[in-house]
Amino acid sequence: MSENRLSTGILGLSEVLYGGYISGCSYLVRGGPGTGKTTLGMHFLTAGAANGESVLFITLAETIAQLRRTASGLGFDIQGVSFLDLSPTSDFFSRVQTYDIFSPAEVEREPTTRAIIDSVENLKPQRIFIDSMTQFRYLASDTFQFRKQVLSFLRFLVEKGTTVLFTSENSEEAPDDDLQFMSDGVLHLNFSNDARSLSVSKFRGSGFQDGHHAIRLTSTGMHVFPRLVPAAHKQALTTGVVSSGIPEIDEMLHGGIERSTITIISGPSGVGKSTLGLQFMKEAAGRGERSVIYTFEESRETLLRRAEGINIAVHAMQDRGTLSIVQVEPLYYTPDEFAYLVRQEVEQHQVRIVMIDSISGYRLSVRGSDLTSHIHALCKYLQNMSVAVILINEIETITGEFRVTEIGISYLADTIVFLRYLEMHGELRRTIGVLKKRMTDFEKTLREFEISRYGLKVGKPLTQLRGILTGVPEFLKNKPTQ
Repeated sequence: MSENRLSTGILGLSEVLYGGYISGCSYLVRGGPGTGKTTLGMHFLTAGAANGESVLFITLAETIAQLRRTASGLGFDIQGVSFLDLSPTSDFFSRVQTYDIFSPAEVEREPTTRAIIDSVENLKPQRIFIDSMTQFRYLASDTFQFRKQVLSFLRFLVEKGTTVLFTSENSEEAPDDDLQFMSDGVLHLNFSNDARSLSVSKFRGSGFQDGHHAIRLTSTGMHVFPRLVPAAHKQALTTGVVSSGIPEIDEMLHGGIERSTITIISGPSGVGKSTLGLQFMKEAAGRGERSVIYTFEESRETLLRRAEGINIAVHAMQDRGTLSIVQVEPLYYTPDEFAYLVRQEVEQHQVRIVMIDSISGYRLSVRGSDLTSHIHALCKYLQNMSVAVILINEIETITGEFRVTEIGISYLADTIVFLRYLEMHGELRRTIGVLKKRMTDFEKTLREFEISRYGLKVGKPLTQLRGILTGVPEFLKNKPTQ
């Protein structure tokens, strides 16, 4: 079997198939109505035509005129695509034909077979897409004849050096298990619970990415978003420390946060979590390093205005290319789509810090799936790419019982920084503390934390208070002994 790979015409699908289809093989594309089988075939053929290959579309259902309209609407260039229309013509209904001696299948099979052979002999196509193979079932007198004819047909095409994609319409009345056995690969297109996905169950001669991969049908065709597998993406880890630029915070963290680590900044609404994350990005920008913020809740314009109001020059950072702010609509993106978006940014622009604001917004995109597994895969991928990850986690309680996260992901963090409100002299104050740091030691005390138009200000350790984590602190009369 040749290991020459053919482009699928869909970047994400080629990644799932470890480079594309293997030349000279036959592949079954399964799926219900509207799952994108014909669109996937169009990508396959137009990719070949763009490469100067001879390609053929054999249609047994839709007319050529219908297919051309569909292709035009999706922006496909089908100038180099040849069509063989074997669909029933409009006069078939008006002509009443009866076959007294032979069955209809035997009568119809001969001209269909001859038309295919003539087209293949004349065009010598390197790629063929057949939509759909299910129609051949009705040209066979029984199941045995169908299997024998299809197997012979596929061998005829493959021996001509052709790579074949063909679709099936699986149903209880006409199951396609036999087609799955005869093909070299099987691709499944699924549509359930308002989500589309692609999976591969068979791919002779090569490995492939397991699991379900998100797909989206758009005005430009099909897009495939491979499931993120962190172990498949690695580069030499970069060491070093990312400073906050605020001496007191760096003192609490014994220098700052490390590269290739995960930091969770946790706290209630409005306490300054995003602002603290931006402070690390501000310092990275001063070194010419690029950072990205994915904001799920706050609008991009609001974030820009708020950052400028506290002396963080985000507009200048964007102009220099050291900061990108991406507003994400969580109800639009699936986790695989969002992970693919992050991958493109990291791999194309050498990003050094990624902040996800916030985990609560990210949870909406999971839509009932396992949040922990998705965010685990994304964070581990970023670590493998030497990116410092900042996760913003919002807790619901303002005071009272202390929690780092409410969804059980604190195990992921190399560093946990928490911000907290407390009441002092009838006034709400902010405090900052470090709960965990794997790479180095850290300061165990809390400090007061202020946000003003001049930026962030952190005070001295609050050593004469106790009960800060409860939100109802008490003053100690005497300073604790060291």
